[in-house]
Amino acid sequence: MSNWSIDFAPMVPPLLFWLGVVLAAALVGLLLFRRSPGAPLRALALGLVVLALANPTLKEEERENLGNVAIVVMDESTSQTLSTRPQQSEEIRRDLEAKLGKIPGLEVKWIRVARPDDTRGGTNLFADLNQALATTPPDRLAGVIMVTDGQVHDVPKSAAGLGFDAPVHALLTGRPDEFDRRIEIISAPKFGIVGQSRTVEVAVRETGRTSRAGEVVTLRIRREGRPDELRRTELNRKVALDMHFPHAGQNILEIELPAVPGELTQANNRAVVSADGVRENLRVLLVSGEPHAGERTWRNLLKSDAAVDLVHFTILRPPEKQDGTPINQLSLIAFPTRELFQIKIREFDLIIFDRYQHRNILLSQYYDNIAQYVREHGGALLVAAGDDYAGPTSLSRTPLAPVLPAMPTGRVYEQPFKPKLTPQGLKHPVTRDLPGAKSETPAWGRWYRQVDVANPRGQVVMQGADDKPLLVLDRRDKGRVALLTSDHAWLWARGHDGGGPHADLLRRLSHWLMKEPDLEEERLLASAKGLKLTIERRTMETAIKPIAMSAPGGTNSEVILDDAGSGVWRSTIDVKEPGLYKLQTASEAGRLTAVALAGVEDPREMSEVTATDAKLKPLAEGTGGGVFWTRGGGLFGGISDTGVDVPRITMMSGARVLAGSGWMGLKDREAFVTRGIKLTPMFTGILALAALIFFITLAWWREGK
Repeated sequence: MSNWSIDFAPMVPPLLFWLGVVLAAALVGLLLFRRSPGAPLRALALGLVVLALANPTLKEEERENLGNVAIVVMDESTSQTLSTRPQQSEEIRRDLEAKLGKIPGLEVKWIRVARPDDTRGGTNLFADLNQALATTPPDRLAGVIMVTDGQVHDVPKSAAGLGFDAPVHALLTGRPDEFDRRIEIISAPKFGIVGQSRTVEVAVRETGRTSRAGEVVTLRIRREGRPDELRRTELNRKVALDMHFPHAGQNILEIELPAVPGELTQANNRAVVSADGVRENLRVLLVSGEPHAGERTWRNLLKSDAAVDLVHFTILRPPEKQDGTPINQLSLIAFPTRELFQIKIREFDLIIFDRYQHRNILLSQYYDNIAQYVREHGGALLVAAGDDYAGPTSLSRTPLAPVLPAMPTGRVYEQPFKPKLTPQGLKHPVTRDLPGAKSETPAWGRWYRQVDVANPRGQVVMQGADDKPLLVLDRRDKGRVALLTSDHAWLWARGHDGGGPHADLLRRLSHWLMKEPDLEEERLLASAKGLKLTIERRTMETAIKPIAMSAPGGTNSEVILDDAGSGVWRSTIDVKEPGLYKLQTASEAGRLTAVALAGVEDPREMSEVTATDAKLKPLAEGTGGGVFWTRGGGLFGGISDTGVDVPRITMMSGARVLAGSGWMGLKDREAFVTRGIKLTPMFTGILALAALIFFITLAWWREGK
């Protein structure tokens, strides 16, 4: 494409040139004032002199039109998945493709915004638009079209903040008469002390219409292990609810708001508060029967755990050791047996007997108290045994025997062996995935002593010499008991023969005994990321039943999980609608339940879901653009639910208003790139000199007559 123009490049400095123009004009004015006979011809001659000094040049440019660029931003955030908005957006996209495709030389960039911003949350269309603008020349941008429900959370305060000069149009999905109710969590705890309660503050909000003052709604409140509670409240009034923490780990408070006819969505009619229950402190009583190399291993491990309060006693002077030294001259502290095992026994979460022998230090009544502490009060007992367990002073010969998971045979193995996991141990959370356990020969050091036991109850998770039980775990009524039939775990701590995962093993063991939720053998877990729901089942069983799933709309289905190995079954599924999903299944430990909130990982995104033109309208009008309802009411009232109405699109140049009733405009930027330039002088050389001489001579002749 060729473009013609005339350029001027004066032969003298600009100041001198314009001074000459002024003098020439003054001289012509003087001649005309005096009515000189040759004034017109002299004026023409002076004009030719000025024109020659201006040096006019005819410029011919070879231009290549670059075309215009339009950016279409498709909002695919969570709120755009509600009702029929996905179908509506797809219809708008097809209509836009057809209309924009008919405009010659127009390049269209499509941006899909589906992921909420990681730091701010909500729908951030302009953040993704700015990324696209980084690769778009500003002088080619004809306009921006946004397909959205209007709930945009990063709208610039003014058109000046956009960084470009082009119209912004918005095509709105949804309807202008939508309304929605939701539960807003004003404040909620992240954790709480087991056995106590904390306050959760919520309010019921309504958007899209003006409610009657004082309108009453009913909330249904569900707590674990308690019947449902109904609470009546008014719209927009803050309600304080008690959240109880009956156990350690995840505790859930569920709040449900009944649906209202015509409501946009029920996905935000349920709110779940999940908080961790923590014990104020875990009290552990460690009783070492005698000083030995492994005693410090237990002490260091328990002392390093910030959640554990340790009380440790070592028996240094058993009753049979009498040398005549007066009691008042001994620097030993008397073992407070009555206070520990009768008065304060229920204050402990775990009792550990480390190489302890029955030497008449504890009365039979105290052993019976420990057995009741385990069975009736849910206490925990760990026996870390050495060769003492096989002898005549063994704890198995006390009233504690009924709760012990295995009885000694009297034999002690004194030979090197490597502890290894049993098939049950590969699944049990205490020993599952221990570092070094996956190889055929465990990649850890050897132990050298083990007590032989027979007829173990519960679960044998580790075995040692001659594949004899090394670690036995058992549940006794309300409590738990563990038996470690070797006192050589300390060799791993010292790094002997390469060492081993002593810290992982002993810490998991002690916390399983104290009922740490993450170490339960039977668990059902659920988590959601967007509309992807991950369900995980941990079990000791060889096969599991399908998981019953209840969707937010009340529909029920079953999910079959895939075997992930090591007692873990897991599957990730796509769910259709956002909201609270409830899962449950039967197990040997009873009914297991879990909940997950899908599609609403961003609370800001679901806080306001009704379509609106209020947020984008000021910005659109500031750029010359417009906001258009594409279905139902609004600008084009009477549109059916099965179709959309996208305004016609026109390319315009020089206009400041680029939107009107039923149409929207894109700015024709007329951008180009110059491929070549040809310059042709217009009034120089002999031609200019001849013309100048001719008119001067003609003026002289006219004055001489």
